[in-house]
Amino acid sequence: MNTSALRTDVLVIGSGLAGLSAAWRAAGRGCTVTLLTRAKDIHDTNTNLAQGGIIYRGRDESSEKLVNDILAAGAGLSSRQAATLLAEEGPRLVKDILIDELGVPFDRSHENPGELDLTCEAGHSIPRIVHYKDQTGSAIEKTFVKRVCAHPKVEVLSGMTAVDLLTTSHHSLDPTDVYRPIACVGAYVLNQSNAQIFPILAKETILATGGLGGVFLHTTNPPAARGDGIALAHRAGARCINLHFIQFHPTALLAPDGRFLISETVRGEGGRVVDRHGKEFMQRYHPAGSMAPRDVAARAIYQTMLETGEPCMYLDIAHKAADWLRERFPGVYALCLDRGVDITRDPIPVVPAAHYSCGGIATDEWGRTTVDRLWAAGEVACTGLHGANRLASTSLLECLVWGTRAGQQACEQIESGREFYFPKISDWRYEREPVDPALIAQDWLIIRHTMWNYVGLIRSERRLNRAFRILKELDLEITGFYEKCEMNDLVVGLRNGILTSLLILESARQARESRGCHYRVD
Repeated sequence: MNTSALRTDVLVIGSGLAGLSAAWRAAGRGCTVTLLTRAKDIHDTNTNLAQGGIIYRGRDESSEKLVNDILAAGAGLSSRQAATLLAEEGPRLVKDILIDELGVPFDRSHENPGELDLTCEAGHSIPRIVHYKDQTGSAIEKTFVKRVCAHPKVEVLSGMTAVDLLTTSHHSLDPTDVYRPIACVGAYVLNQSNAQIFPILAKETILATGGLGGVFLHTTNPPAARGDGIALAHRAGARCINLHFIQFHPTALLAPDGRFLISETVRGEGGRVVDRHGKEFMQRYHPAGSMAPRDVAARAIYQTMLETGEPCMYLDIAHKAADWLRERFPGVYALCLDRGVDITRDPIPVVPAAHYSCGGIATDEWGRTTVDRLWAAGEVACTGLHGANRLASTSLLECLVWGTRAGQQACEQIESGREFYFPKISDWRYEREPVDPALIAQDWLIIRHTMWNYVGLIRSERRLNRAFRILKELDLEITGFYEKCEMNDLVVGLRNGILTSLLILESARQARESRGCHYRVD
């Protein structure tokens, strides 16, 4: 592959459901698509890790009922327009794309084999979620990737890191470009295999880079979810909003080798949150008890841990039939069993962990950002759908809806006959110092511990101010380090991680009202 310079109609950065949906719709309309993924394995995404399911439609359900559940979970800050769009378009796209076009093998009902099995999760008023066992994201990702990779209009580039977005105001050698409006014309990309940086020029660029949980010490995300898209967009001049609304999942398996998501569906199917004596305590915090919304449940578990001095609480579903548990939750069962916990007999040790960013790059109903020719979809974007807290299982559906819409609208811009201007792009400078990985590892420890302790589940002015002093000083160190050292994925990630952390922190400092998953003790 010649990576000295590439040109494409649509550049999609990210290979989760949002990126795949955008690429699929754009390619289906005849546009050439370059899909970029930082991972060596295109399946290595947050979508692939999603367990619970995707919203479809309940029996005899109106879209208004789903809208009301979304608005209730969003603590009064969700956009009714975005919620209505999701409720009206989402179920149709699940049927048309995931079921009919791609054939994702969602589970069927045991009582009515011809119908999809519908389950319920916290915050939902009725069962409306379809799933493939407890591995829904993996089933969707693998099915979708196979079809996208086979599409003749799509070129997939793996092991490629987006270093910076190219804009007409920042990267042009033509002095007349300063009079043009800011527009994204592609990205500088690092080829991890040879450490070369090259430009990809695109008529339209779609960011679908996923989340930012990797900036926290405890997260259900892979460490690679470090807020790359937020940092890329911010440096390009795009508006980012609501970044202080970080949803902490209440039930992550506490294990020596990490924190692993235990699906919301375990609570939805009857799992009880208990202390080490087997006593339920959630009723103290919410009338729904163990089915309380995620933000309430996460803080309740965290607060009870602080009060009791215990390292974790427990999620107990062992009262269900063992065969049914192994059939319904094969992934959770295997995950826990590998770490010495048999969910058919033992309660699961759980802790809260950073899970989902409700804020992100500000977009309209089509995924359009405040920078011309730049779009965003999925967790990296903020349409206003989630408000101050996300309703369970809206994330995959949001990716499908806005990924599809962004891919469609980007192609419509190309088909409209508009003139696409491309500036001359500077070559990348390569004369730099070798990287010391020990410095990068230490800087990440500081970022993650600071974000967890001071910008985590419970925030205060004193904690946030201390985090600001620590991270601003570190930012100066990292900026100097970045300007001098050789480029690799670790260096790019550290630069993005510190910027994303500072953006979250500043958003939290300005938001003095406790709302949803942003909780100020003061």
